[in-house]
Amino acid sequence: MVYSHTRKHTLIQDYELIRMQKGETIVEVKKWFTHIVNHLMSLGKSFDKEELNIKVLKCLDRSWQPKVTSISESKDLTSITIVSLFGKLREHELEMDRLNLQENKDKCVKSIALKAVGNKSRQDSSDEETFSLLSKKFNKFLKKRNSKNHLSNRYDNKKSINFNSNKYICFGCGGHGHIKIECPNKERKNFKKHAKKGKSRRV
Repeated sequence: MVYSHTRKHTLIQDYELIRMQKGETIVEVKKWFTHIVNHLMSLGKSFDKEELNIKVLKCLDRSWQPKVTSISESKDLTSITIVSLFGKLREHELEMDRLNLQENKDKCVKSIALKAVGNKSRQDSSDEETFSLLSKKFNKFLKKRNSKNHLSNRYDNKKSINFNSNKYICFGCGGHGHIKIECPNKERKNFKKHAKKGKSRRV
């Protein structure tokens, strides 16, 4: 008898101190809550439906407050069974898990999309830099080429001016417009020389 009384007193203290721990599920709460209540009832303790239902709702943590308020306002706690109450809490928990899973999935998809956009932006920036560098090199090449062409044209113009035969006097015939090596009168002079040599031979 003394053991039974002590055991009952200990279980009553446990029942009064029941609180949902962080990270626990409704299934776990139901398991130890039912365990304590069943042992107390086996030791002669009696409970009515409303008392048990209120105790369950009060032992839940703050995250359950909206659901607790909803059940308290819409359900008659004197008529609903403890099994039915835990069933409704379990349905709500499963729905919350589904929503959290969907929310995490959406965040993951959004994160991947943002990374993809960031990578594309960096790639576009890299392509622009590459194009800009190639454009600068090409423009530099064109400037260098144009500079060479300009110098070449100036050199050619100088050559055409320097080697303009109109300014030269032939040292062969004394004429203008050609040089001695290109003298058109050279053949005539050679012909005259040959003619003189022929005459002298005849004599």
